[in-house]
Amino acid sequence: AFDNGTGLLLAVLVRSATALLILSVLFVWQRKRLRFPRGAGRWQLLTGLMVAIQSLCLYSAVARIPVVVALLLMNTFPIMLALLTWALGGPRPTLRATLIMAGILVGLVVVLDVPAWFNSPQALGPEWPTGVAFGLGAAAAFAVALWTTEHHLGQVGSTLRSLLTMLTVLAAMMVAGALQLVPGGMALPVSTAGWVGLTALALLYAVGFSVLFISVPRLEMSRNAPVMNIEPVASLLLGYLVLGQMLSGTQLVGGAIVVAGVVVLSISPR
Repeated sequence: AFDNGTGLLLAVLVRSATALLILSVLFVWQRKRLRFPRGAGRWQLLTGLMVAIQSLCLYSAVARIPVVVALLLMNTFPIMLALLTWALGGPRPTLRATLIMAGILVGLVVVLDVPAWFNSPQALGPEWPTGVAFGLGAAAAFAVALWTTEHHLGQVGSTLRSLLTMLTVLAAMMVAGALQLVPGGMALPVSTAGWVGLTALALLYAVGFSVLFISVPRLEMSRNAPVMNIEPVASLLLGYLVLGQMLSGTQLVGGAIVVAGVVVLSISPR
């Protein structure tokens, strides 16, 4: 979609609108009530804005660096969440968790091929540092959203919370598009391939988000959280098959370290 002219804001807007439609149908089908605790409104708004920022940063990263690298950066959010929780008065990460996080950072250094970039910045292209920054920004925004959800939105129903989050993202994209905050952000695809990509983006995200939403309450997440980390592996395969993107052997090793570290961190006591 992005390779064929689709604007960044348009992609997030269409994706969010499709997900919002499906969540609205689920909300009505489950006969949920619009009950919202007093004082939770500002935290719900913050969560929605953080998810909007996460979406923009992630897609900005994908447009500049290989998809799998962008998603590996995004998957550092457990580290940021643990540090954010500690900084805001929560429990300090255990020694085990700290060592695992250090291992994840080592894996990132390998997958980002940092030594090669320092030796020859031109080898990876001028967009590489910006793409990495956007990837880390996506992880940071998502960590804030998770912290807010855990500490201030626990009494809000998951269906309503997800629906309002998507509504906030949709509204934010419409405002950003109207104000032209992102040059070319609302540009339409310039080819059939672009339209197909945009449609696939919207449908796949909406279906995946909805299936995850339905499944998570039925799973024991302490045991099944590692399933969430299949995303970088799937993106590596699809990036190669669809986009022709491939990492070097060394980068693959680094990616494996990151994924393994995140999986272990997700099931380990903090």
